[in-house]
Amino acid sequence: MEYKEKTVLSAFELYSMVAAEGSIPKADWADLYGDEEIRSLAQLYAENVQCTIISDADTIYLIPLSVDSPFHMSNEQIKREFLGAKAVNLDIYLMYLAIIVFVGCFYDSYTTWEPHEFITLQHWLEQMDQRIESLSHRREEELRQAESDYNVNWTALIKKWTDLEGVKETARQQDARTASRAGFLMTTKKFLTVQGLLHDNGNNEFSLTEKAKTVFTNYYLEEKYNHGITDFMYRLDHLSKEENAHAGHQ
Repeated sequence: MEYKEKTVLSAFELYSMVAAEGSIPKADWADLYGDEEIRSLAQLYAENVQCTIISDADTIYLIPLSVDSPFHMSNEQIKREFLGAKAVNLDIYLMYLAIIVFVGCFYDSYTTWEPHEFITLQHWLEQMDQRIESLSHRREEELRQAESDYNVNWTALIKKWTDLEGVKETARQQDARTASRAGFLMTTKKFLTVQGLLHDNGNNEFSLTEKAKTVFTNYYLEEKYNHGITDFMYRLDHLSKEENAHAGHQ
């Protein structure tokens, strides 16, 4: 498809600005973003760097879709800015797992499309404990196969979370500086806040931002983006519900 020179320049201007800033006010770019040809061409520019351009009611975002994207935050940057000098890649993977569980708290384990208004830190902690407990009951051969399928060391993640000090801890008593489960979630909360995905309502209550709702519902709730990891994590829950439903009909 051939584009007019003005369309090419306008699309590149739109792409360049959102790429430089990460997000831009929709109202300021309404003329360009509202033009289908310009928007489509800007999207092609984004796809060439393994990103997508999406928007909510007020903002236009550039979202990386692959770890290979130059706009994706590197592991070293995540360690340096959020996890500390002694962090290893396993800490990053545990944070990713905590984010998956966080989103699952809002979307009832990914079975609904309308999120809850907020969750508490204590609920997030309980759901994380429950998820790790569920994963620990998987057969050893199933976990080994899953490590190959999803490129995730599930056994090491289970041990990492289990080893975090959890005795006598409550969400209100912990902060990001403690080597505890709730403290680790507070570190994850800081990461999500900086990324514009979590709003801290105070009193250890968190809600999703409009950006988060847009990103999660349009991309990361889709299997082709989460690579089936959510299905693996919640499969036992689904089977349990099916078994209970079947028993109820007998």
